[in-house]
Amino acid sequence: MKNTKFENRSDYREALEEMCLPLRRYYSPGKALLMIGHTGTHYGERTAGLEGFSRVLWGLVPLWYGGGSSCLDEWVPEGIRHGTDPQDSEYWGDYTDGEQAYVEMAALAFGVWMTPEKVWEPLSREERIHFQDWLLQINTHRISDNNWLFFRVLVNCALRHVGAVYSGERLAGDLARVDDFYLGDGWYSDGETKQRDYYIGFAIHFYSLIYAKLMEKEDPERSARYKERAALFARDFIYWFGERGEALPFGRSLTYRFAQVGFWCALAFADVEAFPWGVIRGIVNRHFRYWFSCPILDGENKLTLGYAYPNLTVCEGYNAPDSPYWSWKSFLVLALPPEHPFWGSEEQALPALEPVRYLPHPWMVIQRGEDGYVTALTSGQYAEWEPVHVAEKFEKFAYSSYFGFQCPRSCYNLNQAAPDNMLAFYRDGCYFVRRRCSEVSVIKGKGICSRWSPMEGIEVETMQEPCGRGHLRTHVIHARFSCKAVESGFALPYHEPKEVASSCAEGFSRADSAMGISRIELREGEGMGEVSFCEANVNLLHPRTVLPSISYEIPEGDTRICVYVEGTPPEV
Repeated sequence: MKNTKFENRSDYREALEEMCLPLRRYYSPGKALLMIGHTGTHYGERTAGLEGFSRVLWGLVPLWYGGGSSCLDEWVPEGIRHGTDPQDSEYWGDYTDGEQAYVEMAALAFGVWMTPEKVWEPLSREERIHFQDWLLQINTHRISDNNWLFFRVLVNCALRHVGAVYSGERLAGDLARVDDFYLGDGWYSDGETKQRDYYIGFAIHFYSLIYAKLMEKEDPERSARYKERAALFARDFIYWFGERGEALPFGRSLTYRFAQVGFWCALAFADVEAFPWGVIRGIVNRHFRYWFSCPILDGENKLTLGYAYPNLTVCEGYNAPDSPYWSWKSFLVLALPPEHPFWGSEEQALPALEPVRYLPHPWMVIQRGEDGYVTALTSGQYAEWEPVHVAEKFEKFAYSSYFGFQCPRSCYNLNQAAPDNMLAFYRDGCYFVRRRCSEVSVIKGKGICSRWSPMEGIEVETMQEPCGRGHLRTHVIHARFSCKAVESGFALPYHEPKEVASSCAEGFSRADSAMGISRIELREGEGMGEVSFCEANVNLLHPRTVLPSISYEIPEGDTRICVYVEGTPPEV
């Protein structure tokens, strides 16, 4: 891309317009389907094509709302005409319960609500009925009982806004149900699960803030409540962001990348000054600059699947080639007029933040180093429906904004399992790691205590405590049989294998490279240090890593182990 400065409104507008250009060649003849690649999903090609068409609207609609235009503008109503006509060869489809298409309806409804002159009014009366009837399918089928409820809220609000058929009963019921997920202090759970990842910010709060802005006069009480909760959430969520703009890699759907900052963009859209506008602008600007300094675009400037580089290993089964365009939700800042204080304030650094922050709702202890990077000590989160690599995305002991985390290529050998920041038990030729916790508590001033079992016959009590530049992990292992285990620290990136220096001994392992230092040291117990070169592309941030670890012989009975773990980024 030519412009990745992301300093002012025109920079964002130019970036979006430039990213629109390569998409033109990938639309279907009727413009209803957009498919930029060939990898598969658990849903079919037709829905994947709808997803591509829909998700670009997360960027186009704010652009239009703010007075801009793009090379795709005329194709949007044309695509809707073909996609919603049951007799058309490009008809998007008729649906049953839980379909992916309900997710994509949200962006279309966003367009109807925000910019009807672009999405609704160009349609004839018959075409509007087709569009309305296609959207109304979401009211007659079961959808996921989580952030998906807001998709139906957006559909019904949008249809109501343009005088079409909608369900007031569904709207009221869904808004009430979302309130059931509220935990306090600005935090929600994403449904009745232990999952509190980026979906709380770039989904539940994002949609609620759009509602709060657009329904402020009609529903002032709920709108005020949404704004208040978002301001509370901001006080904790700011700890997920590093000084350089990077956010904490954690949880699922990480291929949505700069959607991570969508919450802050929605705060600005809803005029919620949770921090001074210059601080919020700084978070957003640095975040965009960080992402566009990474190789996340292909040679045509299309977004790729992966995280900090193209990588299918991290992706879930619902990640189609166009799925990363969910990140365009953060272009919501383009809906802000030039005179908005977000644009009028000078970009500021993060405010002074606590070096250790205890977050009881997501079961995290956040450490902020003097280097400005972020480490989260975690236990207890879990996605009940078990997306791919659920253990690695939610149940590691630590996640780092510099070192990232790793997803395995297999469970049969250590370099492919690559279990950074995990205690992995080895039996019958496989490595078994923590998948979920049976008990967890965050003890302010102390750390996180959890109880978990990697397999039948092994139960572990773990205490994680921040300790200076690193952290301590104390495990009490209750084993009904003897086995082997390996405990690892942070995965250390490197450019060339020959640059890696390692030091291993009884109870100690360390790896050094030009990209930092990672070490793990026994404080209690017995074990032998080792360093493994991991399979390529298992790490979200770095394509090549080495992993320092300590191997244990676990006898039958009770075993107590305490380790100190530290990762040090290179000096800037």
